[in-house]
Amino acid sequence: MTRVADPIPEVQPRRPLADKPQEPAFRALVRTMGLLERVMQPYFARFGISGTKWGALRALHRAQNPGHLGLRMSELSERLLVRPPSVTGVIDRLERDGLVARDAAQEDLRAKRVRLTPRGRRLVEQVLQVHAAQIASVMRGLGDGEQAELYRLLDRLSGHLETLADRPDAHADSATA
Repeated sequence: MTRVADPIPEVQPRRPLADKPQEPAFRALVRTMGLLERVMQPYFARFGISGTKWGALRALHRAQNPGHLGLRMSELSERLLVRPPSVTGVIDRLERDGLVARDAAQEDLRAKRVRLTPRGRRLVEQVLQVHAAQIASVMRGLGDGEQAELYRLLDRLSGHLETLADRPDAHADSATA
């Protein structure tokens, strides 16, 4: 008489990833960001810049007003939500392109303020002439109400991420979850 071995028990995960809404939502967000980059990269390339350069130029343009002499590098870093060394690299490239200039800050001669050059200002104005149409084209996949809901949800997620980014132990959440 031959004995049949007991079948190997199947290992069942506690809860499949597909059942957790955060996993597919996170992947969809990352995929959407990648697709947005693919759409916007050629758009900015038409103007001889990257999306990163555009972010810096636009922040400097928004900060312009009479009597305002540009932004300090730390202010620009905060507005762009990137680390200071990364901002320095972008500003170096924009300065080589003749789109921005650095001047000593009047309040602290060791600090530098970054400002648009006339050429940089003209480029920003050129992009802005068609930028609203580009944004409308990108967002056309959603109706007005859906766009408002997307804004509400992304604003809420951004607030949460800012809280995590400000905590030195933010990576510990994954271990305790």
